[in-house]
Amino acid sequence: MGAHSSPGADLRHIEVWLFDLDNTLYPLESGHMLLVQDKMTDYMERMTGLPRDEARALQKRYYHQHGTTLAGLMAHHGIEPEAFLEEVHDISMDRLTPDPALRAALLRLPGRQMVFTNGSASHAERVLEKLDLADIFEDVFHIASADYIPKPAPETFEKVVARFGIDPKVTCFFEDSEKNLAPAAVLGMTTVLIVPQDGQAVPTSADFVHHTTTDLAAFLAGARLKETAA
Repeated sequence: MGAHSSPGADLRHIEVWLFDLDNTLYPLESGHMLLVQDKMTDYMERMTGLPRDEARALQKRYYHQHGTTLAGLMAHHGIEPEAFLEEVHDISMDRLTPDPALRAALLRLPGRQMVFTNGSASHAERVLEKLDLADIFEDVFHIASADYIPKPAPETFEKVVARFGIDPKVTCFFEDSEKNLAPAAVLGMTTVLIVPQDGQAVPTSADFVHHTTTDLAAFLAGARLKETAA
């Protein structure tokens, strides 16, 4: 199938809208996640005693091997997850700005809307409040909900389906990480990859990525949706 970013995506079969949080409901270009990553490097540096560049390299390796830096730290160092999450998410929200166009596009969607994040519950709450989107979403499936097993683990996607009682075939999942879309597609979800706005992203040919967009608000505003009763 392969991804495409043509306008007016046909999403008339969708009744459930599942969104990643960071770098999805706000643009990567905000730099917000850089603050979290720097906090993680601080933690790695302190915990391991490594020089900062080596600590950051280990942080990235854990992320790629385990899905999150936290999962790598739990596997290799036996850390307590909640203390780590509280520390690395203790950041300013100043880089985030509400997007009225995105809010309007989300309000237009028929059916249920939820957030599915590898972040913590408190982080999701703070971000959604700052973005003026908290009232739109029915619920948040966060890393503790997943028993600290992050996306893209298939069992975590199965937990999301069970927790929310959703039918994957009428669910659309939005993510900025391509690898996290693969298990969603296997379950039968429609997938949308959010790519950076700088135009530097390499076009994907992965069959499990059904749509791509650099602008979530515009994509949703232009999509063909299921008609609902007046």
